[in-house]
Amino acid sequence: VCADIRELIEVDDVMEDESLRFGPNGGLVFCMEYFANNFSWLEESLGHVEDDYVLFDCPGQIELYTHLPVMKQLVEQLQQWEFRVCGVFLVDSQFMVESFKFISGILAALSAMISLEIPQINVMTKMDLLSKKAKKEIEKYLDPDMYSMIEDSTNILKSKRFKKLTKSICGLIDDYGMVRFLPLDRSDEESINIVLQHIDFTIQYGEDLEFKEPKECEEDKSALVDEYFQDRVDE
Repeated sequence: VCADIRELIEVDDVMEDESLRFGPNGGLVFCMEYFANNFSWLEESLGHVEDDYVLFDCPGQIELYTHLPVMKQLVEQLQQWEFRVCGVFLVDSQFMVESFKFISGILAALSAMISLEIPQINVMTKMDLLSKKAKKEIEKYLDPDMYSMIEDSTNILKSKRFKKLTKSICGLIDDYGMVRFLPLDRSDEESINIVLQHIDFTIQYGEDLEFKEPKECEEDKSALVDEYFQDRVDE
């Protein structure tokens, strides 16, 4: 089954409508709100067969997940249709190789988790495009120590006000302790399998399978991630 929202509404049509006069961002928000008012179209397009595994390729505009109720409404509707829902939050690893950018990315992921209130897997994508040096640098961001990042940034933060603000933000992230990232290298089948296993475990996909205990799954995750980076060091 493949459903394309453009069969319902298109951003270009909204932007070209002289009575609306929306730009790209406003047009996208309008389209998503129109979609939220027409979930009957989605229900008809998807159907509902037992053991369906449905992937939603969602827009990248962060406001949809942190400031607006549209995606939350979609989640609630899917749950009413008895789907088990898991969010997969993708962040470009090339954007995350510096402390300040990483803090921005982790705040975006945390905001989406709190807003949507569903299990969420956070993934660093495009690991295959990083240099060996960048891969080694980014390893510390997969299970970050936020306060050590403040120390790393001491020379950059000249203003005491910014230092205090950054420390407060890092404290907030550390207190929640909810955001961890998995590396995704599309050239490495094992890396893809690790991410897929975590998603499947989160939604408990496949009732005929023997489920792992969460603790066992976490141990497997650490071992597999460590193995991924060790392989890169050996290359």
